[in-house]
Parts: sequence; C-alpha cells; structure tokens
Amino acid sequence: YLKLCSEEERSFYGKRALTVWSKVCFAIGGAPYQITATALGFFLQIFLLDVALLDPLNASVILFAGRAWDAVTDPAVGFLISRSPWTRHGRMMPWILMSTIPAVLCYFLIWVVPPIEQGKMMWYLLFYCLFQTLQTCFHVPYSALTMFISNKQQERDSATAYRMTVEVLGTVIGTAVQGQIVGMANTPCINNTTPTNSSSHSVHGNNSQILLDNKRRAYMIASAVISLIYVLCAVVLFFGVREQDTQKHVSFQTGLRLVMGHGPYVKLVLAFLFTSLAFMLLEGNFAVFIKYTLGFREDFQNILLVIMLSATLTIPMWQWFLCRFGKKTAVYIGIPWAGPFMILVVCVKSSLLVSYIVSIAAGASVAAAFLLPWSMLPDVVDDFKVQNPTSQGHEAIFYSFYVFFTKFASGVSLGVSTLALSFAGYVTGVCVQSDSVNLTLKILVSAAPVSLIVLGLLIFKMYPINEERRQYNNKQLQLLLR
Repeated sequence: YLKLCSEEERSFYGKRALTVWSKVCFAIGGAPYQITATALGFFLQIFLLDVALLDPLNASVILFAGRAWDAVTDPAVGFLISRSPWTRHGRMMPWILMSTIPAVLCYFLIWVVPPIEQGKMMWYLLFYCLFQTLQTCFHVPYSALTMFISNKQQERDSATAYRMTVEVLGTVIGTAVQGQIVGMANTPCINNTTPTNSSSHSVHGNNSQILLDNKRRAYMIASAVISLIYVLCAVVLFFGVREQDTQKHVSFQTGLRLVMGHGPYVKLVLAFLFTSLAFMLLEGNFAVFIKYTLGFREDFQNILLVIMLSATLTIPMWQWFLCRFGKKTAVYIGIPWAGPFMILVVCVKSSLLVSYIVSIAAGASVAAAFLLPWSMLPDVVDDFKVQNPTSQGHEAIFYSFYVFFTKFASGVSLGVSTLALSFAGYVTGVCVQSDSVNLTLKILVSAAPVSLIVLGLLIFKMYPINEERRQYNNKQLQLLLR
C-alpha cells in the first residue's frame, strides 16, 4: 500500500529512489513523539486529577502552560536549526541525538508523584516544560528531515506514508503500554456523587492508599517502558537515515517573512489548526468522558486502544485515496468522517457496543488527520520554491511554525478543558461526577470538536494547491534541478 501512486508519476522522477530500509528507519524516528504525545494526551489529565490528586485549576495551569511553552520553543528551535552548521552527521541529526536521553529522563519524572504536597504543582510544571522543550529539539528537526531525505516529491510522499503508518502504530503502542499497564491497577474512588471534604479524605485510608500507590507504580512502569522505546527508535533513526546537504544557508528573518507571506501555507496551517484542535479536544477528554459520563471505568483503556488500532489499519486506505482522488478530496472525506459518530455517542443511551463503534469510526478520521497535514506540507514547500527560486532552505521554518501552531492548539484544548471541568465542579477521586461535569464532557467531545472541524473545512476551501498545481510545481522543480 506504500506504492499506491501511478506508474507514470513514479517514472517521472527517474530511477534513483530511497531504499525501503531508509524509509522504514525514517518512519521509526517518528514513533517517539507520537508514543509520548498519545500517552500524555490521553492520560496526563486523568493522572493529575485522580492519581496525583491535584486541584483541577492547578492541573489546567500545568497543561496549558506546558503546552504553551512547548509551542513557543518550536520557532526558537527552528531558528537555531537554521543557524546550525553542517556536520558529518548532517544538520538535523545532532539535534535528534543530543536531546534524546535528557528528554526520556524528564518524561519519566512527569509520571512520578513526589513525596511533597506544597511543591507538587511546580514539580509537574517544571518537568512537563523541560520535556516539551527537549522533545521539540527532537521533533522539529525530524519533521524538517522530510525535505532532506530526497528532492523528489514522490519519494517524500512515500516516506511520509511509511512515517504516518509507524506514527499511528506509535499511538497504538503509547495507548496500549500506558493503558494496559495502568489498567491492571484499580484506582480508588468514593462512591458518592456529592462528596464532602471528609469523604474526600477517606481516599487516604489504608486500603485506598495501597490501591493508589499501586496505581502510581503502574504509571511509573509504563513511563519506563515508553522511555526505552523512545531511545531505541532514536538510535534506529540516527544510524539508518542519511541526511542530504542540498540547501544553502539563508537569513532566518528574511525566510520567516517570506514563509509567513506565502498564502497557501497560511491557509493550510489555519485550516489544520482548527481541525487539529478538534481532535485534540476529543483526545484530551475522551478517557474522562468514557470513565465518568459513560460509566465504563474498567474499559476506557480498551476503547482508546480500539481508536488507535482503527487509525493504524486505515492509514493505507487514506494513502491510496489521496493518490487516487487527490489530497484535498481526502481532506473533505476523511476529516469530517468522525463527526456524526461524535454526535451519536452523546445522544444515545450509554452503551459499550456503541462506544466501540464510535471508536472505530473516530480512528479512521484520526488516521486522515495524522496523514494529510504531513503529506501536504511538502507540497506547500515545493510551491514556495517555485515562486521564490532565489530563496531556498526554509524547510525548518515551515515545519517549526506548523508544529508551533498545532502545539499551541493542544495547549489551549487541554487548558480550557481542565478549566471547564473545574468550573463545572469536577471532584478528584469520586466514582460518579455531577450532571454539570457530564454535560461539560459531552460538549468537549462532541459539540466543540464538530464545530471546529466545520470551521477548519471552510478555511480549507480557500487552499489553492490542487492536483494540477501540484503536478505543475513538480515539473518546474525538476527543470530547476537539471
């Protein structure tokens, strides 16, 4: 399924091609970001609220500030990368290698509950921000590496298909490792819809404390396993991919001005900003929604795993679809696919079967949301090169600012979600939440994401790069390379 584009398109680019081994190694490098992002996206909110026992307001500050800081670091890292000298390992690879070990250490410490109460919030904020910074030093150069593994668009598209398959598989691994290990330990809760302070303190009784300690230990074990996978993937990427030095050094300020003035890039980023925010709202709140609103406390990790498995299995379908019908058509079909099912899950009576059906459908839409932005960004870069033939080498700017906007959206979604739950009266440690909390969760996983998807698609109608323009750009670039 990774060779689904036409024979004519492949022959157009000549005989030289990336090896399958290079594409696989490149793809494996994308797994660490998705594994950790999925674990954090699905489980960090519920960990802070129900395991670390933080106040919802403090948890919202951590989630928003951490992601906002993460977003700010992306342009900064993009600037530093653009100023980095070429080494025998390339320009991107040293960043990837040097950031790996500190990143996994910080990631592990995010899931540790410190033996202090006063400084607990600062502990999580510090290590969350540090991890996001170090992960940025990995992910921004890795994303820009797409433009440095080949100068042929078909090869980049093929490598991107490999990458998206492995990245969605990474989300499965992140969900499975975190969810299944954590799911083996039962979280203590109070069987009371309107708990008092005294009942909240009963969580710290002997039996409940043992259960809580087991849960905390399970999170630490899961984070250790994920950290090991992170390191192994980084090693495979470093030794399996050769970076090509085909770009000239250019002024970052000049490049930034040109990139932000490129209309197709701005429209693509804005469109995917809203659609990404929709799926991040769903991701960040679905576990809490399943656990409390639907009442499936013992099944939420399995439902999340079904979403990621569905996404992995449908990546080949979307790759075939975009090669056969075009990328814009794939956006219009794939992104809104989950909308009716998001509405269904909050409108029908709580049903485990319906939850699994919705998960399968949502996974197909998640796959499209994963694949399409990274498949279309190289088209925008190529369009920029054709229109600005004397100003090249801005790949890090294109990718770092796209990552900046999506991460900022993630920070907004997590912060607003947790803050909304706080205002609705969310109480940590209880088995049943109030009706206002359940209503808020329904809005966060249904009405809000659907509205954001519609807004993103309306903006996407103005995106000008269709299949005809993409083929024209390909031909012009080949002429420039001769």
